[in-house]
Amino acid sequence: MFPEQPLVCIVTDRRRLVGEAASFEDGRDALVALAEAAASAAVSVIQIRERDLEAAPLAALTAAIVRATRGSATRVVVNDRLDVALASGADGVHLRGDSIAPHRARALAPAPFLIGSSVHSAAEARACAASADYLIAGTVFPTPSKPGAARLLSANGLREIVSAVDVPVLAIGGVTIDRIPEVAAAGAAGIAAIGLFASASRAVADVVQAVRTRFDTVRTAS
Repeated sequence: MFPEQPLVCIVTDRRRLVGEAASFEDGRDALVALAEAAASAAVSVIQIRERDLEAAPLAALTAAIVRATRGSATRVVVNDRLDVALASGADGVHLRGDSIAPHRARALAPAPFLIGSSVHSAAEARACAASADYLIAGTVFPTPSKPGAARLLSANGLREIVSAVDVPVLAIGGVTIDRIPEVAAAGAAGIAAIGLFASASRAVADVVQAVRTRFDTVRTAS
C-alpha cells in the first residue's frame, strides 16, 4: 500500500507557515508549495488538517494539493471530512477519535480509498484497526501544539499500541529528529508531524532524509 517505509506524514497547518493574519490565498499557496516539496521527497501522506475552513474552501485547497502531488507516491488525506475528501479527489480520509467509525467510512467510500484513524490507547487501536489502513497514535511526547494533553503515551504506550494491531502505526506529538530512535525502537512504522515540517530554515527533503536515516539506523542495529 505504501511504497516506502518508514512512513512520513505531514500534517498541515497553514497558519504555522504564513502567520495568523495571512489570507487564505497565501496559506493555500504555501501549502501547495509544501505539497510539491513533499511529493519530491517521497513523503508518504499529507494530512490536510485545516479545521477552521468551511467545506468549499477546504475542498478547493484539497483539490490544489491533490493536483500538486499527482504522479507521485504521496497520498493526500483530509482530516475528518469524508465528504470533502470524496468531492475533491483526495486519496483518503483521516478520522479523529470522535469521528465516524472507520468501518462506516469504508462502507461509504469507493475502493481504493485510504482510511486512517487517530488513537490514544491499545483498546482504541484494536477497535478500529480492522477497517483502517494505518493509525496515528498520540500524543507521544510533550508538544507546544497540545500543551494541555491530559495523558502522554510515551514510548511505552506507543509500543503497546503497535503490539496490539497489525496495521502501520505512526507516532505523533512532540516528535523531533532526536526522538526518532525512541519511536523506531517502539516498533512504529513512521511518524506524523506538524512542527517538524513548518520551519522555512530546513528543506522538507532534508527532514525526510533525517527521519528515515534515524529509523534505518535503529532497525539495522536491532
